[in-house]
Amino acid sequence: MEVKRRTARLLVTRLGSVSEQTRSESLAELRLMTKNDAESRPIIAEAGAIPYLEETLYSSSHDSQDNAAAILLNISISSRDALMSTRGLLDAISHVLRHHATNSSPFAVQSSAATLHSLLVDDSYRPVIGAKRDIVYSLIEIIKRPNSPPRSVKDALKALFGIALFPLNRASLIGLGAVAALFSLVLKDGRVGIVEDATAVIAQIAGCAESEREFWKVSGVKVLEDLLDVGTGSSERVKENAVGALLNLVRYGGGGVVKQVKEMGPGAVEGIRDVVENGTAKGKSKGIELLKVVEGGAKEWDFAMNTRELPSVEC
Repeated sequence: MEVKRRTARLLVTRLGSVSEQTRSESLAELRLMTKNDAESRPIIAEAGAIPYLEETLYSSSHDSQDNAAAILLNISISSRDALMSTRGLLDAISHVLRHHATNSSPFAVQSSAATLHSLLVDDSYRPVIGAKRDIVYSLIEIIKRPNSPPRSVKDALKALFGIALFPLNRASLIGLGAVAALFSLVLKDGRVGIVEDATAVIAQIAGCAESEREFWKVSGVKVLEDLLDVGTGSSERVKENAVGALLNLVRYGGGGVVKQVKEMGPGAVEGIRDVVENGTAKGKSKGIELLKVVEGGAKEWDFAMNTRELPSVEC
């Protein structure tokens, strides 16, 4: 362990060298260490690497930017507190994401979004990151851009999902245009895993009062109904996400959205039943509750809505 500490201190010291080649070589070695040796990650953080890595995210060298972003991602797995306590780190990540279409390398963008997702595993960081509107806006822009690499889109969606897990972030996501961007992905993007990840975020965002109007603008209930229809061939995960989204819409919306949900076609109802029979434990529970709304439980549901505050559905 002491050898690892000495090695880490030496490499971190070299990050401050005036020689670009020395800095680049040190970054490459640190990247390999943090990739292959989990024990080295907190040691490298304790050796003072994070401020140097943060600064390197602004580098015009794509190789250096890639290595710094990869090291930060690896460190985030076991040293989240060290990252979040470093002043300016989120600003540096925001810089990479903000320039996703111009100066930032695609790999650095992907690693930075993945680092956010890793940090958001800790629920205490969700309000902090969600309050960084520049980060949220950049993540939404990544999924909106037609030629964003699939990996960038998936990593951005995972970060958005983590942000949306904190209920007070959802209105901000909606205000920055997340609903239209997410439904556009669902309708137009056939890349593997994209629809699954997009609907997971949609299910969370539906859990706030501001969602009903924005979902109405994009015919959200109809899109979710189509995803549930057994004839569309949606994956089980997509169907579970659609159920969660509709349930959240009913919980937080008004009579209009309840009416829309109750009027869904038999194909969608069959899709809900499929989730009840074959879904995960969470999916089954949500499916049963949604079926109560669809199949004549309106009076009981209205009474519940008027007498208690319902929590959002987490997917």
